[in-house]
Amino acid sequence: MYQFFLLKNIDVSLVKLNNFGTKKDKYLSVYLKQAKVWGGGIKRRVIFIMKIILHSKFEDIISIENLLLAWQEFLKGKKNKKDVQKFQFYLMDNILSLHRDLINGNYKHGGYEEFKINDPKPRIIHKASVRDRLLHHAVYRILYPFFEDTFISDSFSCRNRKGTHKAINRFREFNYIVSKNNTKTCWVLKCDIKKFFHSINQQILLDILQEYISDRDILNILSDILSSFNYGNQSVGLPLGNLTSQLFSNVYMNKFDQFIKHKLKIKHYIRYADDFVILSEDKQYLENIIFPIKEFLGHELKLTLHPDKIFIKTLSSGVDFLGWVNFPDYRVIRNKTKNRILKRLKENSSLEILNSYLGLLKHGNTEKIKNKIFDLLSLNLKFEISLNK
Repeated sequence: MYQFFLLKNIDVSLVKLNNFGTKKDKYLSVYLKQAKVWGGGIKRRVIFIMKIILHSKFEDIISIENLLLAWQEFLKGKKNKKDVQKFQFYLMDNILSLHRDLINGNYKHGGYEEFKINDPKPRIIHKASVRDRLLHHAVYRILYPFFEDTFISDSFSCRNRKGTHKAINRFREFNYIVSKNNTKTCWVLKCDIKKFFHSINQQILLDILQEYISDRDILNILSDILSSFNYGNQSVGLPLGNLTSQLFSNVYMNKFDQFIKHKLKIKHYIRYADDFVILSEDKQYLENIIFPIKEFLGHELKLTLHPDKIFIKTLSSGVDFLGWVNFPDYRVIRNKTKNRILKRLKENSSLEILNSYLGLLKHGNTEKIKNKIFDLLSLNLKFEISLNK
């Protein structure tokens, strides 16, 4: 017989499992669905869920081996950058120096270089030093596989084997389920979080991380990375240039995902970064859940829904989601995206850019814009021939 007190983080060695089984996970001992517990001589049955805990240590992140592997991943697509070449010229010296500073507790994250991009709307990117970005990759290599197993399957941003196209396909799949193969009306609630990356509360994020990570040194380095940036007010915001920001944003929003799935018990929910949709055959139901969603985001995560980007529409009227206007049996690309593609190809119709756009367009009903592209290329070719005569 085993005996123990039922606490939030129970030692699994003290639990005798029924035949209900476990969910295997290489980062934690066990995720219990049901167990028999003995206390005070009384046999009773309880159902509980254990919080999974990261078993990796600070030493795993800062090891020379992990830093070298992180460097190989960081280097992809950056070999011609001057700051990267400079760091690489004294690579082992720089890695050993970073390793020593991390071991001795002397590491301090530096500042950021700020610049703007249009992707397609204007965004401000903050770029850390090569040294700091190497650490980001080292942290990411250890933490991402662990947190990936905590995320719901229907969040699609910044995750391996996910992305916009899989999110759109999942959207179509949910439509068939909700509409019973297009025999009933499918309503869609679409929402957007206002200034998402700039609004993430760093202390709340740290509190969430502490629920999963017990190693104080790891928490200290994550705190240093977070506090290296703030937007307007102290301890608010994540920089759009950090690899760690992609992971941290999903960890932060996983709280909301779990609320949606387990508290509100919503089945047909998809999230991509700060955009999310919920599908239902009941319009009134969708109207009713807006308030608890707002309340949770505001109270628990200090986030706000964009008031101009909350709407409920039938799918048959067309729902704009992740760059496509979605209908029950097909999808078309946004007019803004069409115009941007044609404008870009007028400026530069290189094979690389053309192939990237054709790769995008194959995921929807895009015959009209493809014909416009080929007409544009034909005109460009005729113009070039006339110049060379």
